[in-house]
Amino acid sequence: MQGTVQKIRNTARIYSQYIFSISIFVIKNKHLFYTNNQIHSIHTRFKANLHPPTANLTKFQKGVYYSAVKIFNNLPHNIEDLANEIILFRNALKRFLLINSFYNSEEYFNYRRYSIQN
Repeated sequence: MQGTVQKIRNTARIYSQYIFSISIFVIKNKHLFYTNNQIHSIHTRFKANLHPPTANLTKFQKGVYYSAVKIFNNLPHNIEDLANEIILFRNALKRFLLINSFYNSEEYFNYRRYSIQN
């Protein structure tokens, strides 16, 4: 039984590590990504989000670049706001991922929806 619990914890750590690594990649490589306000001049509440590239191929949508945009855009706003301060961003993201264990992408992408309702 204890081995099963450890495997479940490791699974959560692996996905959280993926979220952490890909978010740090985005921060360190901002020049590779565009925000919505760089693409169009319409002022929406999502204007500061990264602009997801148009992709028709599932292979591209499952790739790192596309996933990075989706993961970064789903971060809580208080962490996104720290994007210009890498040390503060890293610490806040670590804290967030330690408090919230995500076992798969579905849990992570549904997090905001559930937290807004509560």
